[in-house]
Amino acid sequence: MDILLIGGLLLIIMMVLLTGGVWIAMTLAICGWVGQAFFTSTSPGNNLFSSFWESNASWELAALPLFIWMGEILFRTRLSEDMFEGLRPWLNRVPGRLMHTTILGCGIFGSVSGSSAATCATIAKVALPQLLKRGYNEQLAIGSLATAGTLGILIPPSITMVVYAVAADASIIRIFLAGFLPGFLLMMLFSGYIMWWSLRHPDLVPPADPPTTFMEKIRLSGNLLPCTALIIFVVWVLIAGYATATECAAYGVLGSLGLAAWSRSLTWANFCEALMGTTRTSCMIMFILAGAAFLTKTMAFTGIPRELAEWVNAMQLSPLALIAVLTVVYLILGTALDGISMIVLTSAVVLPMIQKAGFDLIWFGIFIVLLVEIAEVTPPVGFNLFVLQNMTGKDSNTIARAAIPFFGCLVVCIVLITVFPQIVTIVPDLVMGKAR
Repeated sequence: MDILLIGGLLLIIMMVLLTGGVWIAMTLAICGWVGQAFFTSTSPGNNLFSSFWESNASWELAALPLFIWMGEILFRTRLSEDMFEGLRPWLNRVPGRLMHTTILGCGIFGSVSGSSAATCATIAKVALPQLLKRGYNEQLAIGSLATAGTLGILIPPSITMVVYAVAADASIIRIFLAGFLPGFLLMMLFSGYIMWWSLRHPDLVPPADPPTTFMEKIRLSGNLLPCTALIIFVVWVLIAGYATATECAAYGVLGSLGLAAWSRSLTWANFCEALMGTTRTSCMIMFILAGAAFLTKTMAFTGIPRELAEWVNAMQLSPLALIAVLTVVYLILGTALDGISMIVLTSAVVLPMIQKAGFDLIWFGIFIVLLVEIAEVTPPVGFNLFVLQNMTGKDSNTIARAAIPFFGCLVVCIVLITVFPQIVTIVPDLVMGKAR
């Protein structure tokens, strides 16, 4: 059977199962089983167990529940409310006001976690209840969280960047440095859309608070100090090399517990609630990761990603046409694969094409990361959609529709770095000098 026909059939099965209300992780695993049982000669049973074990038996993955626990503690104590009170007077005159906290929070937290899922889950747990409590538009809040959560893989350090650097035999430090300006650009695009939307729909934005004096702003800013100090500490120990990302997550949990106890808002009841909330969210994410890993293995056995890459190579396209077609191919792959698998399964064919076309491998790394970000909010296997679906109770298609305008911001960012590649290359060139 034609390899693209197999991919289309698996996609149809996935859509039918998801529409029928089957659990997301089970849907991914069933599609993987069907693909291996009927279209390969391998044993799906053995691969199922190995995929589930390999996807979760990871030291790096230990950071995920720890970061989620940190967010649960901030959410269930007074700390998150104090943080919003401190930001309120400074954002009062900015169109969109506190809605920008989703973008700022994801940008800052993304620099610590390196994970899209952890960033999305943690900031959603802290910010979403506070925004809804203050009367902000739920659709805009959910859409911004779904896409801004992807900043966790664009703003260094990033596991996805490390995987690409190894696959491309490129400098990890250079690609880390290359992510800063595009990350900042994407944050500005997201916030710019929030401002535009707020000006277009003033009736859907809570009214501005009464003007406050500068001294009053300074006084209220004192509420920001505990959480700001915690974030700065966690970022500092990571950048200074004193701790890994997982150890930073543990410091974050200890720090949030200490701050909650210091503010006298930590009780045995909310401690247990935070622990149970962390367990539920972490198990949900890890179960989905396991199902996605099994489906990824199926894709590797069927050879669909490599077949697509070789098809593009056979077209002998011009450099810009090559980039355009690769964008479409990776968007298609993003409907069924996680970002790391997209890179690993296609790099052997795609990277020589990119070098032959004259593109900088560091630039292409950021280009790929942005496409992976789009995959995180693309149905039916958009991972951030699944995270928010389980946290909000909203259907993943509803969340995807809310994310469409911010999806457009990601596309604009890709266009900008393609037209102006210096956005990506200027920082690593300035810091480390041009590659010889």
